Amino acid sequence: MSESSEHPTSSRPNEPRFPDGPRPDPADSHHERRIRSFQPRRGRVTSAQGDALRRLWPKWGLDVDGEGVLDLAGLFAKDTDRGVDRIVLEIGFGMGEATAQMAADDPTTGILAVDVHTPGQGNLLNLAALNGLTNVRVANGDAIILLRSMLPADSLDGVRVYFPDPWPKQRHVKRRLIQPEFLSLVAGPMRPGAILHCATDWEDYAEQMLDVLTAHPDFENTAADGGYAPRPAFRPLTRFEGKGLDKSHVVHDLLFRRK
Repeated sequence: MSESSEHPTSSRPNEPRFPDGPRPDPADSHHERRIRSFQPRRGRVTSAQGDALRRLWPKWGLDVDGEGVLDLAGLFAKDTDRGVDRIVLEIGFGMGEATAQMAADDPTTGILAVDVHTPGQGNLLNLAALNGLTNVRVANGDAIILLRSMLPADSLDGVRVYFPDPWPKQRHVKRRLIQPEFLSLVAGPMRPGAILHCATDWEDYAEQMLDVLTAHPDFENTAADGGYAPRPAFRPLTRFEGKGLDKSHVVHDLLFRRK
C-alpha cells in the first residue's frame, strides 16, 4: 500500500520508503530456515508516523541485523542526563499506546520495544516525541535474532510479551512464540530476579504459557498458587484488550521470575 498522498511510495518496488529509517528485512532473515513467529507488516503509514520515522529513527531507532552486541546503557544514555535505572524488553507493541503510557509512568525504566509493524514504529516514536519521553527505543526486526545475537548477558531487568499472535488454527500452534526454546533464549540476557511478564486473552494459549513456563528450569512463578497473576497496575488496559473484554474474553497475566 502507499504511505500517503503527501509522502508517496517510490516508483521502484524495492526502494525503501524511509532511506534512513527501518529496513524491510534488516537481518536478511528470509535466508533463515526456521519457522517465523510473526508476519512482517508494512501497512499504510500516516503523515505523522512517516514524519516521526524520518526525524526520530536515526536517534531512537535501530535495526535488528544480528551484526553486533548492543551497548544498552549507552543506547539509553542518549537524550537523558543520567540514563535509566532499569531496562526492559517489550516484544511486540502494536501501535505503541501502552508502551508510551508505561514509559511515561516510569521514566527511570528504559523500554527497548521491538516489532516489525512500520506504522506502529512510527506511531510509538511520535507518541514519545509528543510526550517528551526519552526512555523509549524502537527496534525493527525479529526478536529472536535480537535475543540470540545482540543482547548481553544479565542486561535486562524484565521482558514483556503482551498479546502475542495466538495462531489459533491447530496446524499453526507451533508458530506461537512462547515455547520452551524461546524461554531458553530469553533467559540469557535476563538478570537473576528479572521478570518475564506475558499476557493473552486466548484461553488455550494462556494454558500453554503456564505449562511451558512452569516446566522451564530457568523460571519460577511469582503467583503463590502456581497459577495466573492479577494484572499489575503498571500494565495499561489497551484498546485491543478492551475489545476482547467487550467480547467476554478473559485476560490472563503470567509473571515468572528468572532464577
